[in-house]
Amino acid sequence: MSTIKHVAARAGVSFTTVSHVLNGTRRVSDSARERVERAVAEMGYAPSAVARALKMSETGIVGVLVPNITNPFFAELTRGIEDCCHRADYGVFLCNSDDAPERQARYLQTLLERRVDGLLLAAPAGEPQALVRRLAGTQAPMVVIDRELPGLAARLVRVDHRGGARLAVEHLLSLGHRRIACLSGPSSFAVGHLRAAGWREALEAAGLQPDPQLLLEGDFDAAVGHALTRRLLARGDATAIFAGNDLMAIGALRAAAELGLLVPQAVSIIGFDGIDLGAYTYPPLTTVGHRIGAIGEAAASLLLGMLADPAAAPDDVMLPVTLVERASTGAAPHRPERPLDR
Repeated sequence: MSTIKHVAARAGVSFTTVSHVLNGTRRVSDSARERVERAVAEMGYAPSAVARALKMSETGIVGVLVPNITNPFFAELTRGIEDCCHRADYGVFLCNSDDAPERQARYLQTLLERRVDGLLLAAPAGEPQALVRRLAGTQAPMVVIDRELPGLAARLVRVDHRGGARLAVEHLLSLGHRRIACLSGPSSFAVGHLRAAGWREALEAAGLQPDPQLLLEGDFDAAVGHALTRRLLARGDATAIFAGNDLMAIGALRAAAELGLLVPQAVSIIGFDGIDLGAYTYPPLTTVGHRIGAIGEAAASLLLGMLADPAAAPDDVMLPVTLVERASTGAAPHRPERPLDR
């Protein structure tokens, strides 16, 4: 394996001259530069990133931790992070915790041992205070996406979950729906709690009492959305469904099709997040959200700003949510009033 001393010997210069050529730290004569560059090319020499990191106290690497890379939301989020970091000449180490606090802890340890310049934590798993204790004293700047961690020296980037849920339900109300169900994510997750709260607030603002029977809780995935929707539609008393995320909504679309119910003629379905896949379901999914790649870019930009000026204290970022109206929502079906019992 070639070293900087081997390159220096081939080029006929000192190894400090090679270092100056590679790092641009001092002017070197054109002839010496040409000999060094030729020797580097001939020998396939690559400078040690580890050695450079130890010397310069920076690696040019950002650590990114996500809970589930198979979820399209986190795939699109990571792409936005990577795009922003690439433009700033930063590399990305991506770790997938699988929503497991133990696995997350191991990856955090690995990233910190690798001396990443900063950390981006997307919807970190586990009990918040345990994570805060784990990261206490960490010198690397941190940005957390979509989950508040009180007591942690980190900035927060999130969308307006409660406001977005209200917007989704208000859309259904404007179409004449009154029996609107909510497929909620886990109430133990702040995101699930806030989106369910927005559902309640929109109904109450319209003078409707939220029916606990129309609030079904489960994990944020398509299989759970499918199972909950089959249970809900078997009762036959909801004309619309607000799903806690687009994956649950996609599961709901499948359940309605299996039961022979047309969407949106028999039941309207709306999701949350705005994943790209939602535009290609049948029918295309109405949803609310903020462009996911832009969330990643906003988080990465915030972190890079902290790296550029450690003395600066950038504000947390709250991103607005908009409605993307497609074909999965429509006017509430007309249902004749039941005759009075005699």
